Amino acid sequence: MLETLITSKTRLRILVKLFINAANNGYLRGLADELNESTNAIRKELNNLTEAGYLEKEAVRNTILYKANTRHPLFSTLQKIVRQHLGLDAIIEMILSRMGTVYQIALVGDYANGIDSGFIQVQVYGADLNAAYIEQLQPKIEAQIKRKVFFELRDEPLKEGLIIYEIDNN
Repeated sequence: MLETLITSKTRLRILVKLFINAANNGYLRGLADELNESTNAIRKELNNLTEAGYLEKEAVRNTILYKANTRHPLFSTLQKIVRQHLGLDAIIEMILSRMGTVYQIALVGDYANGIDSGFIQVQVYGADLNAAYIEQLQPKIEAQIKRKVFFELRDEPLKEGLIIYEIDNN
């Protein structure tokens, strides 16, 4: 869906990297290596996104660090679009529908770091979680979002990863 709106694959990959989690950042060479792109292609997209105000840059020692501009009026909209593009909204909706009492859902691994590797690791914390339902749900989610998904059910709060859903269980 998003590929038809944003035709530059490099720009899309940078947006995923930096907007899935506002804490993610990167510098030119690191992004080029991570995204397996030329530094020129990355530089062009970083300059365009910075010029448009979507990214901020900061000089750190001898490098320029790029990150999402959380003060941009479209930041939350772009973050939501990126998360929808990855299928995270579908994962949350399907998990909450019949999973039990879910307190927290978090991404770990590549997607928590903004890398669209095609393999999403999801940790679910809650009470009386329905493991049979999640096994049945996994192929349906994979077919819908066109990515592999691995679920881990937990009986304790998550301390790391990108929290994509949370309610207070007190």
